Amino acid sequence: MSQVWQVSWAHPKFGHLLASCSFDHKVIVWKEVADGVWQQAYASPPSLHSASVNSCAWAPHELGLVLACGSSDGSLSFITCGADGSWGAQKVENAHLMGVTAVSWAPPQPPGSLVTPGSGAALVRRLCSAGCDNLVKLWSCGDGSRGWAMESELRGHVDWVRDCAWAPNLGMPRDTIASAGQDGRVYIWSHSDAGGWSSKLLLEGKAVVWRVSWSAFGNVLAVADGNDSVTLWKEAVDGQWAQVADADAPATA
Repeated sequence: MSQVWQVSWAHPKFGHLLASCSFDHKVIVWKEVADGVWQQAYASPPSLHSASVNSCAWAPHELGLVLACGSSDGSLSFITCGADGSWGAQKVENAHLMGVTAVSWAPPQPPGSLVTPGSGAALVRRLCSAGCDNLVKLWSCGDGSRGWAMESELRGHVDWVRDCAWAPNLGMPRDTIASAGQDGRVYIWSHSDAGGWSSKLLLEGKAVVWRVSWSAFGNVLAVADGNDSVTLWKEAVDGQWAQVADADAPATA
């Protein structure tokens, strides 16, 4: 037995599948084969990761049954189930110096597809990762590519980046990523074709920020920090972010 760091549900179209990653270097996919009966559908081989696997996340269902994982050995892995039910894995070595702490998938719709319907653009395979090298990195895999390649590095944190989260955008023209760090900072990273990636410092506190999580529509960000608090943040129409609630505060009539 070992510490399990994260679990991730697959989309229901693939059945009842739950992935887990743990300190003992393992990634396991669990499948419910009968009501309340679970068994292993996949277990990573010892050669896949040589240190703690800290994060796992299923890809958007449009991209198929693909699980991304990040490990303290510095690598990313992509575990895929084929149409015949067989499992395989790709590995990206040296993704982050000293280790990967988090992974988050981009929306599969190309940016701008909502405002330019009928463009026929292919689905995108992109991912962001956070690491102990103080960086957020962006990765992509094109249709004609046999592997994943880094496309950008986002620099701003001055200590380990503990989490990253790519916001849902439903085809809007802008990509948005939130990142949280050991340095107590939360950044909002935005990308447009005209200006590339830019950052906005949302929060700078004295406590480590462990997790960031977007609402389903990508317009509210939850932030969990080392002060045992969760706060909610929202962007106004003028582009300014403001705290809208403290999730630990009691509700008022």
